[in-house]
Amino acid sequence: MKIVGLTGGIGSGKSVILEVFSSYGVPCYQADNRAKELMQKSPELIRQIKVLFGEDIYQDKKLNRSKLADIVFGDKKKLKSLNALVHPLVNKDFQFFLNQQNTAYVIKEAAILFETGVAKDCDETILVTAPEKLRIQRVMKRDKLNAEHIKSRMSHQWSDEKKIPLANYVINNIDWDKTFKKIEEIHKKIIDLK
Repeated sequence: MKIVGLTGGIGSGKSVILEVFSSYGVPCYQADNRAKELMQKSPELIRQIKVLFGEDIYQDKKLNRSKLADIVFGDKKKLKSLNALVHPLVNKDFQFFLNQQNTAYVIKEAAILFETGVAKDCDETILVTAPEKLRIQRVMKRDKLNAEHIKSRMSHQWSDEKKIPLANYVINNIDWDKTFKKIEEIHKKIIDLK
């Protein structure tokens, strides 16, 4: 069974593309979503996050995500420390997910697949790209954030130019019809690679 990494910057459209792969019956693991769940459910991780960011990072047993985002996207050392806590747990969780699958391939979606070195554990990688202006518009609409805040988050991810040479496949997600055709083409190629 192949592991296919799917990545792309904030607002590139990874989630919509993942839905299409999922509709083909491909099991999809969303590392970023699982990380959020683990930060809310894992007693050991919650304890470590409180040690790192203070007890008040959780209010009424709920992680204050916006406060955490403000801290880590303003301090690269804090972001690195948070990732060092979360990523090993996510990798363990992914292995558990993988052991339950029996298909030609699975997709592991992660926003920072190349940045964290997780791509080396993938047989193939797919990069979703879109122009920065379009990505900012999408995130502003989706998350009700201002452009400066979004650009700050983008600055913590590698540029598409840096990631393109590392990816096996690139989906330029601007025109949905073209995107959909590209997804079909990639799916067929990966199935044939068995």
